[in-house]
Amino acid sequence: MKVHKLIALTSFILLIYSCKKSTITPDPVPIIETPPPPAPNSTRTQLTLDSIYIYAKEAYLWNDALPSFNAFNPRGYNSFDAPILNLEDELFDITQFKINPSTTKPYEYSAEHPSSSKYSYLVEDNNGSSAVAQTYQKQASVTLDGDGDDFGIDLSSISSSDIRVKLVSPSSPAADAGVVRGDRILKVNGKTASAASQNALNDISNAFDGNNITLNIRRVNGTEYTKDLTRRSYTSSSVYKKSILTSGSKKVGYLSYARFSTLPKSRAELETIFADFASQGVTDLILDFRYNGGGYVETAEHMTNLIAPSAKSGSVMYVEFYNSWMQGLKNSADAKAKSVLSKQILYNSSGQPIQYEGRNANYADIDYSVAGNTYKFEKVGSLNNINNVIFIVSGNTASASELVINSLRPHMNVKLVGSKTYGKPVGFFPITIDKYSIYMSNFNIQNSAGQGNYYDGLPVDISGIDDVTHDFGDAQENLTAKALAYITNGTIVSSVKNNTSMSTSAVTTPSAEPIHIIKSPSFNGMIETRRKLN
Repeated sequence: MKVHKLIALTSFILLIYSCKKSTITPDPVPIIETPPPPAPNSTRTQLTLDSIYIYAKEAYLWNDALPSFNAFNPRGYNSFDAPILNLEDELFDITQFKINPSTTKPYEYSAEHPSSSKYSYLVEDNNGSSAVAQTYQKQASVTLDGDGDDFGIDLSSISSSDIRVKLVSPSSPAADAGVVRGDRILKVNGKTASAASQNALNDISNAFDGNNITLNIRRVNGTEYTKDLTRRSYTSSSVYKKSILTSGSKKVGYLSYARFSTLPKSRAELETIFADFASQGVTDLILDFRYNGGGYVETAEHMTNLIAPSAKSGSVMYVEFYNSWMQGLKNSADAKAKSVLSKQILYNSSGQPIQYEGRNANYADIDYSVAGNTYKFEKVGSLNNINNVIFIVSGNTASASELVINSLRPHMNVKLVGSKTYGKPVGFFPITIDKYSIYMSNFNIQNSAGQGNYYDGLPVDISGIDDVTHDFGDAQENLTAKALAYITNGTIVSSVKNNTSMSTSAVTTPSAEPIHIIKSPSFNGMIETRRKLN
């Protein structure tokens, strides 16, 4: 554990139990309370439970719905032997108080996982590494910044006997072996690949948990081959596929994008791609976000500036809205001094404290006002005069990818193809408590038209099924074909037989969504790392 984290926890607890009840405005309800003094024998876990609640009372987006400290009773979360399970149990309950009037369920209710928060979570940092990287490195998945340690392949089934490669991570063992999305897996370690029974699925899963695997594969063109793959570490690009497609007389830039890594890792690659689109006379875009769970807000904003026309520079792109308590910190020295956020030190990308007014800057120094968190278009690159921006989306499309879509909607002709997105118009920054990093919803993002309440997901304009029988960017892939048909005709069609960029053979429309049987954990979130100090 890092020393500064233990100091932060200890000093934070001392602050909380020495504060008197606050009358700070503009928040009509005092946020800082006076909890009962901790018993001399308070455990580390009990103090962490207290801390999570009190940080939520200040920094959680929906803090106005939380009960008092005594009514909530953080230390009552003691049902599990493992401390982290009690902390997760507490955080879940914190996120279930605020009700969304349009659904009559909590804003953070997850229909898919009712016992887990839809947005907020916490992770344990035992070795000082990035909490985000740790979380999404589990089960050898690719991290947000592209660090992988696996075979680099996800699988889906379209029938009990037909298993396909859903995606291949660039630079992974599978990618280096020439495996591509759409390939059919015939055998895994000599056994026929099947989804007909749980035992058959277990055989596949167990094989992918090993360090070596042999795959018998049939390509879309009918040729068969065998590949021996060895698990290894690699660094992957966020780009699954980039190409130029033809739609009638139009040139269409296609980009399948996996995740929004940090801007330093993403900037050069993104700018090169969009510069190439411009040089080749692209007039329309297809951005394939079907598996993009989000990432860093700054990188999503940069992509948006690469797409938007120059004429939009200076106009509002989006606004981050924090709760009223956090907005009021800017104008109250008393609130800043008493805020528990003052115990969270701001560090730069090198891990060094940021200096401010002759001391280490902290989270209470940040400007959380609406004016301070209004972001405007600043055109980047030479791509201009795009007629249509078509997004291919699914229930896996979330957070920062939804931000790009929502930010462009009031300013360009935007259409969505596929199925409704995940619905995550909120973002967060990490709060460090002892050896844990807490990611609770801190802000809501709205576009220039005030649209930002898509908690149930962004609806599509053109419905379609994910087609794992074709590679990304293949003009005959179901969702890509529908996007091209709209660009060609300017009208929404429910089915596609062909278009001018395809062969004369009909496009086969999948009958049902594929079932994902090997799916690496992927990032789902929207992280804000920029800090505007008061």
